[in-house]
This record gives sequence, structure tokens and C-alpha cells, in this order.
Amino acid sequence: MDKIVIIPTYNEKENAEKIIRKVFSLPGNYHILIVDDGSPDGTANIVMGLQTEFAGRLHLIERTGKQGLGTAYIFGFKWSLDRGYQYIFEMDADFSHNPDDLNRLYKACEDGADVAVGSRYVKGGKVKNWPWERIFISKGGAFYTKMITWMPVDDPTAGFVCYKRSVLETIPLDKVQFVGYAFQIEMKYRAWKLGFKVKEVPIIFIDRVEGASKMTKGIVKEAMYGVWRMKQFNKERNK
Repeated sequence: MDKIVIIPTYNEKENAEKIIRKVFSLPGNYHILIVDDGSPDGTANIVMGLQTEFAGRLHLIERTGKQGLGTAYIFGFKWSLDRGYQYIFEMDADFSHNPDDLNRLYKACEDGADVAVGSRYVKGGKVKNWPWERIFISKGGAFYTKMITWMPVDDPTAGFVCYKRSVLETIPLDKVQFVGYAFQIEMKYRAWKLGFKVKEVPIIFIDRVEGASKMTKGIVKEAMYGVWRMKQFNKERNK
């Protein structure tokens, strides 16, 4: 029991069972924690219906209302640390992250990385089915982040990540401030500033086929503002 995949959900009834079965079909004895924010479409009921079949490996936390991606992951990190998991993954429910790549992220951490990032923007990585405007915004945001923070990560908003336990034990999780894309940047930034090794693993990111995107203008604005706010983390020194 050393690997767990945290998957936040909100209205993912089209994808929930399929992503769970796909992850459990992989070698490596992965466990899954679904953190559902009160999905009105019955996502949590679908997960509960599978818990008997996958007893001891499939876990569900139900929260009330949409509380944000970042808070879902922070909750999941703490839950996983309390139960002794050694490798803790983030992954979307919509198959934009290919579950087959979980083993590649795990291997990167086994080979010396502390944080393995599934990256769209390193050599070998790519994006499929996105309009050019969204690619422009995403790549522009990555460049903007790198210029301001000097963090050597080409895909700082990536949400497909493997953390070693030691990283999440060291980052002050209660001080993580952001909930959207800026959350992803902040976690990588804090890990890097603490001296942990961050390695990018190329992936092919495929835009969701089923369900609705959770992207909003507010999330983009938070990310742009958050990059500047992170500058003061140098003064805090993650304490």
C-alpha cells in the first residue's frame, strides 16, 4: 500500500467508473481516493457502487458544495499522509491525463525525482484537441510564470503529478493559498524552493471528450495574480 491517486470530481458521472476501472487495471497496486464536491449528477453514488468490488483500494470523501481544486487536493494529501502512502498522485477524472502514464511518473520518482510532473511542454509532450487560443493562453501562462519565479519548470500549471511523501510532509500545506491553476504553480514552487528535485515527464494531454470543462476566467486571473504573490514566499521560506 504505497501508491494512491487522488482524483477530485464534480459532475463526472460520464467518466467516474471508467477512470477508476482503468487505474485499477494497471500493474502496481494503485489505490484511489475520490474527493467529490457534492456532485448533483450522482458521481459519488457511482463511486460508492464500486467500493464493494474494489474494497480496500477505492476510497471516497464527499464534501459539501464546490470548494475548489486546491482544497480537494490538500484534503487528499493530508488523508493520504495519515494512512502511510509513500507516493501520492494528482490526476483529473476526464482522461485528459492518460492513466497509463502513472507508471512513468512513479518510475521518475523511483529514479531520483521528488516531484514528477506530467508535462505538455517539454520535448515529447503535446496537447491534442485544444483550440489555438487555449494553447496560446496556457503556453503564455507557463512562460509568464517562468519569467517571474525563475522556477525551472516548463509546465507549471500541470495537474498530473506524483509527489514523494517527504515533499508533502515538508510543504506547510495549511499555508497553501490558492485553489485553481495557481494551486498547481504554488505546490511546484514551494517544493522547488525547499530544494526538492522536480522532474518533468513528457505526456500527451488530450482534452476531455465527455463532461464539461471546469475552466473559468476567475481561475486564470487567480493564476496570473498568484504568480506575483508567490514572490513573497522567498521571505516566508515556507515556514
